[in-house]
Amino acid sequence: MKTTSRLLALLVLAASSHALAEDTRVSYNGQHVSLEANKAPINTVKNPDAIAQLPAGHHFVVPGSFTVAVAALNSPPLTVFSDDNKTLLGSEVDISRLVADSLGLKLNVVPTSWEDWPLGVASGKYDAAISNITVTKDRKQKFDFATYRKDSLGFYVKTSSPIKSLTKAEDIAGLRIIVGSGTNQEAILLAWDKENQAKGLKAFTPIYAKDDAAQTLALQAGRADAYFGPNVIGAWKAALTGKTRLVGSVDGGWPKAAHIAVTVKKGSGLAEPISTALNGTIGNGDYQKVLNRWGEGVEHIDRSEINPAGLGD
Repeated sequence: MKTTSRLLALLVLAASSHALAEDTRVSYNGQHVSLEANKAPINTVKNPDAIAQLPAGHHFVVPGSFTVAVAALNSPPLTVFSDDNKTLLGSEVDISRLVADSLGLKLNVVPTSWEDWPLGVASGKYDAAISNITVTKDRKQKFDFATYRKDSLGFYVKTSSPIKSLTKAEDIAGLRIIVGSGTNQEAILLAWDKENQAKGLKAFTPIYAKDDAAQTLALQAGRADAYFGPNVIGAWKAALTGKTRLVGSVDGGWPKAAHIAVTVKKGSGLAEPISTALNGTIGNGDYQKVLNRWGEGVEHIDRSEINPAGLGD
């Protein structure tokens, strides 16, 4: 039985990789995305105002470069490996490049795990993390933020699932839901579960599957009832495979709205110039080009903010 499951997992992973290599055009969120076209970088101009805000004598991890931690997982449209299986593409890489260009720096992208970025940023291993990180009350104790995208989370189920809607606490009672450990979506589910158990409803079961292949296998094999995570990732996969569908969406800062942000060490002085850099690209249109070419235009913001209210505030 274990051998069969392992083989199925490998087949799912192979199919996913093949699809990303061959199916270079995806339509979702009302937009068309071409992986082939998106290999070409979008560059922007230097922003003198942002450069002037850099702290005097600041030492970047790699001199003359902006070293950014991004998710190493194949999670399009946020991050996706090019056909050489080494070069990272995706909206997170593109946003990183816009900031680096604006600050007159080279871009140094470092693929890392979700578990690694907090210590990496706090210890000075990375200048910043751009890895779908939501602003939260707790994170603001250790990090500074410059926002660049709205945070929207989606519940996705297998296309043939009888589940029609997951939008509130009681909807998840008794379900097995794939969710990332230590994420704000996990915090939302745990809060909902606490409400449910206080009412005598069945507890939900979190399924912690770290990679896309394991998540896909768990959902399609019936070991999980739903996936809850960044809506752009779920929407991409649903459009690409047709095997999943959206059954509900929630603001990432539930019950309030929240934003995704460039994350830097608390007190580093980098949040202000990065926010100014992002606002410059919003003003010149390069920011919109990045989001639109990855189908994320629906989550655009009109202005980057520093340390706004987030989950838990």
